[in-house]
Amino acid sequence: MSDHETMPSAPAPEVSPRAAALPPEALKIASGYAFSGPALHLGALLWDGRCLPDAQVRLPLSMLNRHGLVAGATGTGKTKTLQLIAEQLSAQGVPVFLADIKGDLSGIAAPGRADARVEGRAGEVGQRWTPAGFPAEYYALGGIGHGIPVRATVTGFGPVLLSKVLRLNRTQEQSLALIFHYADGKGLELIDLKDLRAVVAYLTSDEGRQELRTIGGLSAATAGVILRSLTAFEAQGASGFFGEPEFDTGELLRTDGDGRGVVSVLELSAVQDRPQLFSTFLMWLLADLFHDLPELGDVDKPRLVFFLDEAHLLFDDASEAFLESITRTVRLIRSKGVGVFFVTQTPKDVPADVLAQLGNRVQHALRAFTPDDQKALNATVKTFPRSPYDLEEVLTGLGTGEAVVTVLSEKGAPTPVAATRLRAPESLMGPVGREALDRAVRQSPLYGRYAQAVDRESACERLERSRPAQQPPGPVGGRGTEGPDEGRGAKGPDEMRDTASGRRGGEEPSVVEQVVSSGIFRSLARSVGTQVGREITRSLFGTARRPSRRRR
Repeated sequence: MSDHETMPSAPAPEVSPRAAALPPEALKIASGYAFSGPALHLGALLWDGRCLPDAQVRLPLSMLNRHGLVAGATGTGKTKTLQLIAEQLSAQGVPVFLADIKGDLSGIAAPGRADARVEGRAGEVGQRWTPAGFPAEYYALGGIGHGIPVRATVTGFGPVLLSKVLRLNRTQEQSLALIFHYADGKGLELIDLKDLRAVVAYLTSDEGRQELRTIGGLSAATAGVILRSLTAFEAQGASGFFGEPEFDTGELLRTDGDGRGVVSVLELSAVQDRPQLFSTFLMWLLADLFHDLPELGDVDKPRLVFFLDEAHLLFDDASEAFLESITRTVRLIRSKGVGVFFVTQTPKDVPADVLAQLGNRVQHALRAFTPDDQKALNATVKTFPRSPYDLEEVLTGLGTGEAVVTVLSEKGAPTPVAATRLRAPESLMGPVGREALDRAVRQSPLYGRYAQAVDRESACERLERSRPAQQPPGPVGGRGTEGPDEGRGAKGPDEMRDTASGRRGGEEPSVVEQVVSSGIFRSLARSVGTQVGREITRSLFGTARRPSRRRR
C-alpha cells in the first residue's frame, strides 16, 4: 500500500525515534514538519550533503488553500513536483486542475513503471513506492488537441480578459468595457467573436452612429481600432475558443465513485504558440470559479487546488486593472476553499502583491550564468525566511527533483527552510498513448455535453435583422436566421425589440414585456444545458456572472 493511501487513518507522529538521532540543526528543521493532521509527503531533508529519510518534509492538507509557488529553471523537475502533489491530493479526495503545457501530464491516470531510477529515489527518501493511476479528465482549449473542448462565451469572458488577449491599451480596454455595457443593456448576447464584431461594426456604421454617441467616452476611432483587432484575432484562428456550450467550471470539482478527486488536465501543447490566449483562459477559469462558489472559511481540506503553469505569462504586459483583479481574486478565493499554485521560473515573475499571498513554496534549482540570473537568484533568496543554509549555494547546487521548501504549518506559521530530495510520483511520468487518450476522452460522460459546438441566435443575427429591408435575407456567417421585416427601413436594437413584442412604437412596454424581451430571459428560455442564463452583472475581471448553479 502506498504512503498516501494510509494518510487519512494514520496521523503522523511528532518526530520518529530515529529522527531524534539527527544532527541538532536537522532535527530542528524536521520538527517543523511533524504535523498531527493529514499532510502530503514531499520528500526527505537534505543536510550537510546527505539525504535523511528519517526527516520527512510534508505539507499540511489544511494549508493547501493558502496558495503556493512552484518555481525553478527549465529541466529542474517542476512538472514532476506538480504530479507528486496532484496525485496525493486526489487520493485525499481533493480535485485538482493542471495546465499541461508540454503534454506530459496525461500519464497521471496510468500506473507508473518501476525502474532503477524510481526504486533508487524511493529508497533514498524512505518512500514505499507503489504504482498507481488516478481519475483524470482531459480537456483541450477550443477543442484543439486531445480533450473535451473548453470554450467560453464572449460575454462570459468579459472585457478585461479579452482586452489582454487583444493587446489593447488602457483607453481601448475601457472602451471595450463600454461596448460590453451597451450590449448588456440592449439584450445583445455576445456568444462568439462574430457577435462582438457585429456589435462594434454596427456602432461604427451609418446606422449605429447615433447609438455610438450615447455611449460616453467611446470614440469612433477607438471603436475602429477594436474592430480591426478583433478581425485580426479571428484571422489567427481564435474563433474556436469562443462559443457554446460554454464550459461549466463546476466540472472541475468532481470526485469519482471511490471518493478520489478527479484530476482535470487541460492540454495546452497544441496552443503553446499563443501564450497570451491560454494564460488568460486559465485566469477566466479561476475567475469563474470565484464567482460561483460560496464562502467556506477555513476548511480541513481544500475544495480544489488549481495549478497555473507558465504564470509569468499572466503578468506580461498586463494592465493595472488586470493585475488588481488577479491580486483580489487570489486573496479572496482562499475563503471559498480553492488553493492556487503559481508555476514559473523565479519568484520575481510574480508581482509582489500576489507573491505575498503564497504561503507554500517549492523552489527548484536556479542557474546563475549571467548578471541577470545572479540578480534573480539574490532576489529569490530574500523571499525566504532566515535559514541555517547558504541559500545561494544550495539553490545553484540542487539536482533534478530537489528543491528548497517552506510551507505553512497547521497553525499558519512558516516552517523552517528545508532543502529536500523529492519523492517520485507513483503515476506514469510521461504521456499516455494517443489512442488511450482519445478513448478516455470519448468515453467521458462530459464528451457529449461539450464536444459539439452550438450556434444559436445571438447579437449577430439580431443586428442582421435590423438592417434595411433591401438587404437580402438569409443566414449570416453560416447561421440560419429569419429575413428582415418587409417594407421597413433600418431599425436599431430597441426598435427591433419593440416590433418583436407586437407593440406600437410609441407605447411603453409593460413590466412583463420588459422581462420577456430582456436578454437574460431570452437566454434562459433558449438555452439547453448549464452554460447560459448569465446575470448581466460584471465582476472583478468584467466576466458576466451566472445565476446560481449546482454547488459541489
